[in-house]
Amino acid sequence: MRLARFRFAERIATGVVEDDLVRPLQGTYFEDPVPTGDELPLPDVRLLAPVIPSKVVCVGRNYADHAAELGNEVPAEPLLFLKPSTAVIGPDDPIPLPAASGRVDHEAELAVVIGRLCKGVSEEEAPAYVLGYTCGNDVTARDLQERDGQWSRAKGFDGFCPLGPWIETELDPAGVRVEARVNGELRQSASTELLTFTPAFLVSYVSQVMTLLPGDVLLTGTPAGVGPLADGDHVEVEIEGLGVLRNRAVAA
Repeated sequence: MRLARFRFAERIATGVVEDDLVRPLQGTYFEDPVPTGDELPLPDVRLLAPVIPSKVVCVGRNYADHAAELGNEVPAEPLLFLKPSTAVIGPDDPIPLPAASGRVDHEAELAVVIGRLCKGVSEEEAPAYVLGYTCGNDVTARDLQERDGQWSRAKGFDGFCPLGPWIETELDPAGVRVEARVNGELRQSASTELLTFTPAFLVSYVSQVMTLLPGDVLLTGTPAGVGPLADGDHVEVEIEGLGVLRNRAVAA
């Protein structure tokens, strides 16, 4: 099932995407929503970020090839950092290129969306706490990341966390391909089989540290091939079996 958050006229709602239709729901994904019985043509709605999380928990260097391309070792334990909820944008929203940075990179990632309150769960229990998966782009001001020595500023600008286009509830995250294209050119392509730490392990690991709330998002890491975006670039994140997240970079 594909769950979407969308704008239609002046209304923001949630719904189920089926082929070229959106079937609106009464309530949110997390409150036993009921179909309204309405049907809207998908081209007539504006897809938004599928959730507005209380926090976005990210995992660094979770693909060995990406760690190597930046001259880093693969960590023995997941390397966690946070993005603020204000970084989240949706499909077709502009990715700002702030004047404070001379290099802003794309980072295609599989994103996990939490479905219910999650605290101290085991790896075996973790999948039951996942609502589904979506495409994510962990946009990063690479020069600021290197300069600051910690990542809050480099990862936290408004618009630095595109998510979408919807949440796929039935995706098996094992062995799906994660790709990024810029202006149609393939930049990143790898299977989630290459993740050092699996999504279930990460949900469990993070839940030992902090409580995950319904709608929170966990970005699982990016493969090799990250690179800079220029003003006007069109960037696509595609995940096999899920869909394509499209955004354009715009000088702030």
